[in-house]
This record gives sequence, C-alpha cells and structure tokens, in this order.
Amino acid sequence: MTDTSPPLGTVHGVGLGPGAADLMSVRADRLVRGARHLAFFRKKGRSGHARRLVEGMLHADVLEYPMDYPVTTEIAVTDPAYNERLSAFYADCTRHIATLAAAGEDVVVLCEGDPFFYGSFMHLHSRLKGQVPVAVVPGITGMSGAWTASDLPISWGDDVLTIATATMPEEELTRRIRDTDALVVMKIGRHMAKLRRAVATAGRTGEAWLVEHAAMPEQRVLRLKDAGDTAPYFAILLIHGQGRRP
Repeated sequence: MTDTSPPLGTVHGVGLGPGAADLMSVRADRLVRGARHLAFFRKKGRSGHARRLVEGMLHADVLEYPMDYPVTTEIAVTDPAYNERLSAFYADCTRHIATLAAAGEDVVVLCEGDPFFYGSFMHLHSRLKGQVPVAVVPGITGMSGAWTASDLPISWGDDVLTIATATMPEEELTRRIRDTDALVVMKIGRHMAKLRRAVATAGRTGEAWLVEHAAMPEQRVLRLKDAGDTAPYFAILLIHGQGRRP
C-alpha cells in the first residue's frame, strides 16, 4: 500500500537576537519573511516583543498563532500551580504546532535572543522532538547585546564567566557574585532590591553595571549604584572580568 500522507513539515525555532531587526541572522530573516505559519509567545493583552520585532517583514497571507502565557508573575514560581498551568499551556501549544507539521506545514516559532538560552521555545522543543522535525536557528543573546552596549569586553584571558538569575535565593546569588571573575545576571524584574543587596554583600557594587533594553532604541547603560529601585523586563546586570591580557 502506498503512503499518500504528506511529508512532515518542520518546526523552526528562530532566534531573533537581542532586539534589533538588523541583528538577526540571514537564515532567520529568510525564514521569517517566507513563513506561512508563524507562532510567538506573548503576555496576554500585549502584542509581544518578538512579534513587534518582525513587523513589516511578514508575508501578506501569513497565519499567526499567538501563544498567550496563562501566568507570568501572578503566582510564585515555587507554587505547584505555576508549573501545572505552564505545563498544560505548553502541551496545548505543542499539540497545535505538531498538528500543522503533521499536515506538512512548516511553522516558524519566533524566539527572542537565542532559542536555547532561557527561552520558552525550549519547552516546545522537548515536547516536539521525536514527533516532527524541529530545527533551531541560533540568535545573538540578550547578554551579548548588553555587554556590547557597555562598550567593554565581558571577559579576558582565563576569566570565569558566571550567568545567574536574580530569582535564585539571596544567599546563593551572593555567593555566585562573590566567587566569579565576570558576571551576567538575568531575570531581574521585581528582584532588583535583592540583587542590590547581594552585589553589595559580595563587595562588588563599584564594578556592577545595569544595561536596560540592550540593542533597542531605548537602550540605557548605567552604573548599578545610579539605577533606580526597579528595573524593566529587559534589564541585565554585568560585572566585567579583569583577567590576564598581553
């Protein structure tokens, strides 16, 4: 018996880079412009940063699938309900995208930064892998955009670079800050006060920079000591390494 089912489509997780359209890769640009099915994450009621980034690039008949997070900061990440709701959400998104791919349709999933670096696409990738073909297009990370905006190298020679999140417990965050040469802290948001204390306790306030909206029109680079009490979603803390150099 001849199999008449269409060949499977491919799900492309496309890294868009740190926030400027001209920092996308050539491959990302080609896939976005040629997409017939386009999926992207967003906070409910918002257009979504990834979707805004590709405005004006899309084919006229593109079919869009916005994926609205069921929860962001309304529930603590330690609450079991947080994982339960997100798990169900990612499962629903996976079913929709897998159905399209099973029907032979390619799907482009927009990813801020790099798809495999603190990105929501990772949760789709782990569920889709083995069901349908999945391809990942790497992108410039937000942290790379941040240290480039600071106009200073993040590491020299044998410097050890630590990447941490401000969501971790304060004692552990302090230890990580104290025990590394160079540092990137992501996911600051509502944890600014805790991050300030951790940096101060580690004795590194004088070395710390805050980069807001790296590579975007509203980009701002300032010393942590000069920053306000809150930070925007797109904010990254940097401590530059000072290691060996000729």
